[in-house]
Amino acid sequence: MTINANMETYRGKPVVDFAMGDVVKGGDVIYRLTQDYDSEESQRDLFDSLLAQIAPSSIEALIIGPWSEAHDQSPEGFLQALIERRAELSGLRALFVGDMTFEDCEISWIIQTSYNDLLAAYPRLESLRIRGSSQLSLQPFEHARLQELAIECGGLPSTIVDSIAASKLPALRNLELWLGDDNYGFDGDLATYQGLIEAIQPERLEYLGLRDASISDELAVWLATQTWLGSLRVLDLSLGTIGDVGAQALCEGVDLSRLERVDLSHHYISSEWQQRLKDRGYQVVLDDPSEEDEGERYVAVAE
Repeated sequence: MTINANMETYRGKPVVDFAMGDVVKGGDVIYRLTQDYDSEESQRDLFDSLLAQIAPSSIEALIIGPWSEAHDQSPEGFLQALIERRAELSGLRALFVGDMTFEDCEISWIIQTSYNDLLAAYPRLESLRIRGSSQLSLQPFEHARLQELAIECGGLPSTIVDSIAASKLPALRNLELWLGDDNYGFDGDLATYQGLIEAIQPERLEYLGLRDASISDELAVWLATQTWLGSLRVLDLSLGTIGDVGAQALCEGVDLSRLERVDLSHHYISSEWQQRLKDRGYQVVLDDPSEEDEGERYVAVAE
């Protein structure tokens, strides 16, 4: 599977692209800054062009889409512009950096950067979503308002996971991590994620997504023993390699009847265990069933 579509809505509002030379038409929308592969303007020029047409204080959420040569340069120009103009952007609560398809840049090729200065500059930020992990840097940080943290990638380095575990995020309610494949940067194991979950006080989470994981069965077996799991609203193990071992653990483990949804899309679960999951009394999503290829299972998103 590849990412072949951009975000159409964000935080309940329609997304509208903004490229250099565009004229803002107004409306209650979220703007997505976008550049072509060979755009001549700088990231800062594009950002300033948008803010010249709308009141910066009115921006509650912003998406940074494809930037020029995303396989070779980071979104540092956008982030520095955000930091420098933070006083004007007093209403910014949500930011998504990297909303691009495989036609713009394969997810494993997207060059990222450090996010600590940005997080420090926006103490009222509630949601941060990042796509791409190549050169991504994140040191342990404190943030009193961050409710949602999501990192989408084809391979998540354990250094990033360890930094999140060591951070102080008292407002965190939604955590979404794409673990990916060891050919594209994943170097963790079950203990890595046990340490993360135990460090972040998981009983206060509403959504937990450990997606696109090559260790989905191991995660499910461990998660199914955790008493706090039943207090979640959504457990998301989609895009990974979960099979009968993980399905059995979820069926026989802690009570999940209060969950709104368990998402296991893109799975390797037999018909028998799919049915047993459906009989558990909670909504379970089992889209995109897959078959092993000569005994091998593959995550949905890697390159």
